[in-house]
Amino acid sequence: MTTLPANRSFNQSSGQLKQFLIYAVLITGAVVVAIPFAWTLSTSLKTPQQVFTFPPVWIPDPIAWWNYPEALSSQPFGRWFLNSLVIVLVSTFGTVASCSMVAFAFARLRWPGRDLCFLILLGTMMLPDQVTIIPTFILFRELGWVNTFLPLIVPAFFARNAFYVFLLRQFFMTIPLEMDDAARLDGASHFQVYLHIILPMSKPALAVAALMFAQFKWNEFLGPLIFLNRSELYTVALGLRTFVGQEYGTDWHLMMAANIVFMIPLILIFFFAQKYFIQGVVISGVKG
Repeated sequence: MTTLPANRSFNQSSGQLKQFLIYAVLITGAVVVAIPFAWTLSTSLKTPQQVFTFPPVWIPDPIAWWNYPEALSSQPFGRWFLNSLVIVLVSTFGTVASCSMVAFAFARLRWPGRDLCFLILLGTMMLPDQVTIIPTFILFRELGWVNTFLPLIVPAFFARNAFYVFLLRQFFMTIPLEMDDAARLDGASHFQVYLHIILPMSKPALAVAALMFAQFKWNEFLGPLIFLNRSELYTVALGLRTFVGQEYGTDWHLMMAANIVFMIPLILIFFFAQKYFIQGVVISGVKG
């Protein structure tokens, strides 16, 4: 008679212990991930003499709030911010539009060689950008696009990134094919099915793709470094490099202050889009 309550108590205790261990691991991981950000924020508020103090001082005294206006006024960051914003917005739109069209063709249409082409597309994911950067540079140089934003924007309109095609294809395949058939019976074309049925039902996946690509593009360094040589065309990521190798060394406190400022757009994007981001990850993980 006492066995069932004892087993129930044991199961409850083991469940609580398991939950405690899970939360402990998650909190520890969150702290480890947050340390670099905390160090960046701390360094951005230090004087040059405090940057390399050992042991490190996490709360500087005095707090050098003046690092922020000094960092932003030392270089034309307003211009660079606008450059980055234009590149990110236009290329993100191009990536989501083109990759969703290609994903629609792979997921909803039937045509000869479809699976083989999809395997070839996935194979391109194993090629790092460093492998193709030289022929890509030669191509854009011959087109006269060097020192313009075109090499950073135009490829996005041709579904250049296979990962987003794969991500959207997997999501599109979870939508019942019967909806396509019903729309075609009403006289809808393939493009109308894509535009009026697939896209409205795929907002979470589209938001995930847009958010991930925008974050990548905002932080991209190699592309702007290769194609942009004039300082007025720099992006934020490339402009931050100007703090390195100054006449008297690297201004780490100013660099970190500028870093904090230019993290804010990404933080705001994630804050306002986290509902779609989490929903897209959950749905893709369960149904994809």
